Amino acid sequence: MMISEIDGVDWESMSHAYGPASDVPGWLRGMVSADPGVRDEAFSHFYSAAHHQGDVYSCTVASLPFLFEMADSSESPDRASVIGLLLSIGQTCLGMDPEAVYFAPDGTESRAHVDALAVIGERAEVFVRWVRDRDRLVRRPAIEGLGLFLGDSARVVEVLCSLLSGSGMVERLLIVRAVATVALRDPAVHGAAASWLAALAGSTAEVPEVRLAALVHRARCTPGEIGDAVVPAAVGLLRQITPGESGRDDDGSCLAGVESGVTGGSAPAPGVPPQIAGAFEDLERQGRVHAPTTSVLSALHTLLGDRVLERTALLAEQLRSAVPPVRYDAIRMAQELIALWRGDHTGLVVLLAGCLLPGDAYTSAAAAEALGSLGPVSEPARESLASYVEAARAEHGPRVWAAREGLVRRAHQEAVRALAGLGDLRALPSVLTALDEGTDAWRAVQVAGHLSEAAGDLTPRLSKLLAEVDFSDSSQAMSAGALVSVLGELADPAAAPALASAVTAAVRQEQWGTAVSALNALASVGSGSAFALEVVRPLADVQDLHVRVAATAALWELEGDAAFVVPRLVELLDTHQQREAVEVLGRIGQAAAPALPRLRKMLTAGYEWTRVYAAAALWDIGGDAEASAVVETLLAAWAENDATSNHVLACLNRMGPAARPALPRVREELTLLRRSGRFRSISNDEELLATCRAITARS
Repeated sequence: MMISEIDGVDWESMSHAYGPASDVPGWLRGMVSADPGVRDEAFSHFYSAAHHQGDVYSCTVASLPFLFEMADSSESPDRASVIGLLLSIGQTCLGMDPEAVYFAPDGTESRAHVDALAVIGERAEVFVRWVRDRDRLVRRPAIEGLGLFLGDSARVVEVLCSLLSGSGMVERLLIVRAVATVALRDPAVHGAAASWLAALAGSTAEVPEVRLAALVHRARCTPGEIGDAVVPAAVGLLRQITPGESGRDDDGSCLAGVESGVTGGSAPAPGVPPQIAGAFEDLERQGRVHAPTTSVLSALHTLLGDRVLERTALLAEQLRSAVPPVRYDAIRMAQELIALWRGDHTGLVVLLAGCLLPGDAYTSAAAAEALGSLGPVSEPARESLASYVEAARAEHGPRVWAAREGLVRRAHQEAVRALAGLGDLRALPSVLTALDEGTDAWRAVQVAGHLSEAAGDLTPRLSKLLAEVDFSDSSQAMSAGALVSVLGELADPAAAPALASAVTAAVRQEQWGTAVSALNALASVGSGSAFALEVVRPLADVQDLHVRVAATAALWELEGDAAFVVPRLVELLDTHQQREAVEVLGRIGQAAAPALPRLRKMLTAGYEWTRVYAAAALWDIGGDAEASAVVETLLAAWAENDATSNHVLACLNRMGPAARPALPRVREELTLLRRSGRFRSISNDEELLATCRAITARS
């Protein structure tokens, strides 16, 4: 195709820190190449250079006229992707403050977001034609763009409503959402659009998917007025959706995701740790949507917010759906609800366990992965997980962990990992198979630490794998770190020789992070690895502070000589490793009394985490004499940053009656709906809640 003036444009205005101006024409020329590979590379280049992580630059603005021309030309081989790019640029700009001045990568002031919206607005009329295009892939982003960018809102609503009857399912749902979007951005059409949505939701002549979308987006138009009838109505419409229609695209193809059925799994590229390769595979799976109603239901969950009981009822219906794509997409939604909100989630966990279907490895893998992420909350699924694991071993043999069929392998591995996370020894046979045969052994290593009762079986195998690590190869650092960490979790004295050797090898290769992890693991083993003193003691005086503090901590655990370690730890209080030093001083207790003056001074530090660690150590060393200052400091830090809550509450719990002034805040924590704790993780929050209950039970 021809792109007018493509060689006459001021390409200098289309360049920034990502590359020279001379490269820019290739971005646009490549997007219209007949070669799909060239097009993919060109789009990737454009996203990296002119729309990096969703940003908008002056070069992005300069490219817009050419993107519009590409999208409007019948000769462009991938018009839908170009329109999708225009949509993405416009959505980014709408999400930015129109009055704000941002800064370009070169440090200059930029209002590119305002300029880009002006260009898009000038050309928005073309979306009216694109929404009627013969290609449904072109129509879809065009529908969203029309709802966002054309200034004449009344005309937008008229055009969108006229499209409904002749469109496919996905487009109809997009039309409904776009009408609500227009209603929200322009009060002049709000009433008419909301009335149309309400009528559509109540129309028995419409299919349930469209009625459900209309119901949700009518509620979206007035988010502060969601009544008690919305969720029951949504549940009723969900029950009407039948397997014959939902989950099918306009051309009749099934939307359910498919993974490779028969494969031995591909090894990561040389130098890429398998954990990194696995993480990218997980990200790709998370982006999949299987049912056209998923975005509608996600919007409803967003609207409901902290109405956890109603959201639970809705999710229960989704997880019971007779439509596999609807049920599948509900797995992640349920996982996210449980991860964010407190409550009794037993019912949802049981329904997730019900998705462990022997005949459906794709759904089973997602359900097992979700259960594995829930930590202790997944307890009601224990027996279902064990049954699934045993059934897979019975059907596919004892080597099912390494099954050639990819889906079977992944589903079994996820179920084993979830079961191991509960400390259930029925996961052990498959974990041992992984460690013995090497297939995806890293995935077994990640959960082996939960099986401490099987340390006698696990420690020799893990030690062997650790001995095989080449510490001169930096790409193996993640594997080494994982192995020493899990050996530390198992705390089996039999691991001490392997850990001591790992310390020596890591120090020799200047792999300081691994050396620190190995020293921490040796400390967890404790006095059982006292023979390692000759390896550890010299490291207490090395230049690297991370290694020095880890070695000093290990020396305390190995021989308990306070006279040797306390002066070194006090010295470390004036370094960036003070937190680690403070923790060890607290573990030492009264014998660390020489540190008290310095710790008291640290209570006035500007960083709340420093104050928390210092206060906890003050209590552990000084006891009741420090109680008042400790409680005051802990509560202040907790109020400033609730991520400190696990550490704060652990100390308050150790303080017993001396923590009584903190009881009102502890009781308040138990009334909050949203999860808290370090990283807001489920495990940390459940630990936090258990500690709160223990403190209040003593009051």
